[in-house]
Amino acid sequence: MSDLTIKNLKKVFEGLEIIKGIDLDIRDHEFVVFVGPSGCGKSTLLRLIAGLEEVTSGHIYLDDKEITDIAPAKRDLAMVFQTYALYPHMTVRKNMSFALDLAGIDKKEVEAKVNEAARILELEPLLERKPKALSGGQRQRVAIGRAIVRHPKIFLFDEPLSNLDAALRVQMRLELARLHQELNATMIYVTHDQVEAMTLADKVVVLNAGRVEQVGSPLTLYHHPVNRFVAGFIGTPKMGFLKAKVESVNAGGVLVSLSCGHQVEIAVKGEHLQRGSRVTLGVRPEHLRITAASDSTFKAKLTVSEHLGADTFCYVETADQEVLTVRAAGHFQMKFGSDIGLELDVQQCHLFDDQDRTLALITTPL
Repeated sequence: MSDLTIKNLKKVFEGLEIIKGIDLDIRDHEFVVFVGPSGCGKSTLLRLIAGLEEVTSGHIYLDDKEITDIAPAKRDLAMVFQTYALYPHMTVRKNMSFALDLAGIDKKEVEAKVNEAARILELEPLLERKPKALSGGQRQRVAIGRAIVRHPKIFLFDEPLSNLDAALRVQMRLELARLHQELNATMIYVTHDQVEAMTLADKVVVLNAGRVEQVGSPLTLYHHPVNRFVAGFIGTPKMGFLKAKVESVNAGGVLVSLSCGHQVEIAVKGEHLQRGSRVTLGVRPEHLRITAASDSTFKAKLTVSEHLGADTFCYVETADQEVLTVRAAGHFQMKFGSDIGLELDVQQCHLFDDQDRTLALITTPL
């Protein structure tokens, strides 16, 4: 087993609380991704788990054994850093075997472990090369191989793809997903890139200002964010937001008026809302459709179009200078500054109260 439990974990730097009482359970074989903006505490949390930072208060358990104050080398964890940190004078083989050699492990066992890691990572033809003769992706695979040979209980990854170019990031992302399946290992992965979080994770932990905002599967976070922060952070392009005012609340949902005067009813529970309450409507790019301005009461102006082949992302601005993104067909063409109409899929819209909390959906009984 490789279960990790974190209880009320806190970290203070020079009087400033960086990690603010985090509780988290990570189960055996899960691929868990910590994601959030720069400065949210995700790398600090990973370093606390690894033992590279001292815990101010709280507890960390690995398989019910407390490891909070245990030295990093004795935690049975392996960390892959953003920088490859390879020894330039050593071959790939020696880089991967170095820690095992230091530990005095039998040479035949070391050779077997290195060969197995090289097979998994497709590094067999490169074992006698030195790092300077490798590409960025190959160096990162060597760094991962150095972790694999130790057979740790948990793999820790600290933004391992951020130094790679776009094409290599995609390739390595696929390799990491394959690696997780082949090793059937527990992995904790830190990134600021929510695309990596959505594509790699079994479970995503969204962090903000040292706190956990939400934990769940990628699709749970995408379709059911608990607040406006998560809704805006998860998704590419991100969710658009419109200021709105409550007109009425009834059994069918909440009727709101947008700043343009357009009214929509959203099927959410709003018992605590009053007429005139300020709320925010959230809508994702795929839930908006561009129409002729003359056919719509919700008008906007096209500012920028990004043609990506299969899709075109249109950035539009309302009369209140609120910016929305619309996902359109790849062949979509319209001039900059054109007046357009917008049609919202109200069944897919989200509503947030004045505390930025998501209002719960009204579910229809079966």
